[in-house]
Amino acid sequence: MPILRKLPSPLAVLMTVVVIAALATWLMPAGKYDTLSYKENGSFLLNKAGKEIQLPFAQKTLDSLHIRISLEKFSNGDIKKPLSVPGTYHRLPKNAQGIVKIIEAPLQGMYDTIDIILFIMLIGAFINIFYSTGAMEEGLGYLSHKMNGKESWLIITLTFLFSAGGSSFGMAEEALAFYPVLVPLFLAAGYDLLVPVAVIFGGTQIGTLSSFSNPFSTIIASNAAGISWADGFYGRILIFVATSAIFIWYIVRYAQKVQKDPALSLVLRYDGPVKSPYASLGSTSSAKRPTRRSTLLLLLFLCTFLVMVDGVIFLEWWLMEMSAVFMVASILVAVITRMGEAAFFEKFIKGAEGMLGVGFIIAVARGVTVILNEGNISDSILFYSAQLISHMPASLFIVVLLLLYMVFTLFISSSSGMAVVTMPIMGSLAVIAGVPGREIVNSYLFGMGIMGFITPTGLILPSLALVNVSIKTWWKFIWPLMLVLLLACAVFLIIGIKLG
Repeated sequence: MPILRKLPSPLAVLMTVVVIAALATWLMPAGKYDTLSYKENGSFLLNKAGKEIQLPFAQKTLDSLHIRISLEKFSNGDIKKPLSVPGTYHRLPKNAQGIVKIIEAPLQGMYDTIDIILFIMLIGAFINIFYSTGAMEEGLGYLSHKMNGKESWLIITLTFLFSAGGSSFGMAEEALAFYPVLVPLFLAAGYDLLVPVAVIFGGTQIGTLSSFSNPFSTIIASNAAGISWADGFYGRILIFVATSAIFIWYIVRYAQKVQKDPALSLVLRYDGPVKSPYASLGSTSSAKRPTRRSTLLLLLFLCTFLVMVDGVIFLEWWLMEMSAVFMVASILVAVITRMGEAAFFEKFIKGAEGMLGVGFIIAVARGVTVILNEGNISDSILFYSAQLISHMPASLFIVVLLLLYMVFTLFISSSSGMAVVTMPIMGSLAVIAGVPGREIVNSYLFGMGIMGFITPTGLILPSLALVNVSIKTWWKFIWPLMLVLLLACAVFLIIGIKLG
């Protein structure tokens, strides 16, 4: 019989992190790097100690600032966010964040993430409307019957696809839409609630670790470091195959163990007999084919996700466009089923309401970043870290940099934000240390990829909230794998340096 203890909720965990971040603004010196950004009027804007200076849009300007980036990276839109300027760190008056700022941080986080929150709420609305038709239950029951005895292949295939999505185009937030679909399917196969989290969130996260063509991390980071994103491409393909294979084996091994003996479930051991909001669907298998209407609805459901993914990959869609896809799909379901206006809006609002808790988690997580930025200590963390590693031998330099990026990820969960803030600084240090630029980019990818499995400011807490599993259970599941990944990535980086 598992010993159950009351665990803090995700919101409580995040508010604790907000308070810790606020305390850090009292203890750490405040400081900031100058930043350089490209203006559409054809000039650079240098933010120097709070003053804005317009500079000529010329390679000479970049060279004078020791920014090793070609001019066209700015003009063609590869770099859109302000870049940190190496060697310009300066102290600022302390701006410690007090109680009022702690209260305001989650609210500011909600303003900053309203597009993500709206996206998640529209997913909830669509799923609730679709579930009310009964088509999902028929489809999952039939699929469960067909997959009987072959469930491991479902894990292998889906985890690989999510990993490929994370590595190729940066799939992350959009994967949240798949929980209502896959949770009942995996539960019907005899697995526990950890398995869908591992497949969906874990799959995209293991993919971002290698990011062989991810425009939000690899391409932006390479540009900011002054190298081609193709430099190191084949090495990242190798690490993608290796880490994905390790992770898939790890999930399948756990899933099969739980399937054979449910008492070995970590969810049961640490959380008790919790129930997912989607547990009632797909709980039975049936050899009966879905009706013609249900088949049409299931095709619409599939097309909704295919349109979303295709739009992200080929049309550069983001949250606004993806949200519109689910809104339109909700209306189409209502039209096909001849759902009345009153019933439609009731189910739409109830489904959106069910995602409010996840939205609050995302908002509070962004509040941590708000506190650090307002307290002007994000750049201080980077500056003192750079000072620590600047005179280390190449092999030690790259391994410590990997560890530092794991620490940085606790404060900056945005891959593009991390790239433009840190890459110009670390890229300039790499020249001194004799480290190839591609390995600087790899250390950034690996550090964010590994720590992203548990960082509270990322997507793990919203993912766990969707299936009603605690962070403690997830930690017990994932920490052995994180150690394996850390060792593998450190060896890969050292070999990369030796090869030159």
